[in-house]
Amino acid sequence: MDPRREATYVPKVCAYLTRRGRSQLLVFRAPGSDGLQVPKGTVEPGESLEAALRREVTEESGLTVDHPRRVVSDVWTRRPGPPTKYVRHFYHAEIDERRDRWVHVVTGSGDERGQRFEYFWVDLPTAEPFALSLDDYLPAVRSDS
Repeated sequence: MDPRREATYVPKVCAYLTRRGRSQLLVFRAPGSDGLQVPKGTVEPGESLEAALRREVTEESGLTVDHPRRVVSDVWTRRPGPPTKYVRHFYHAEIDERRDRWVHVVTGSGDERGQRFEYFWVDLPTAEPFALSLDDYLPAVRSDS
């Protein structure tokens, strides 16, 4: 195989955060996004998946997560050439959050640092489109909420 065509695998974590006792999912819109998103990000070298999830949720939303439960893992192709594949690990956690909407300025050291994400809740199930196929496993979250 041509080494220039070998896929790059990037480990990612994605957070399905629901409001405790309600069928509502936390989502945001990012600048230049083509749909709804959930908190997510890249796992740093030597970092556990749960530690990465907690860090990404805090950096992207300002929230903390207790007791996340892994829903599923998959491999998703971001772009065919050069091939980039995300090894995505989806987690679900219920949170207590009173705000219906807020804007959070992303912290951390990633490319999104300083961006403003507008957070709000959507009722599940939702037909609204998500970016990056991030809604692929929402039925699994609805079944255990």
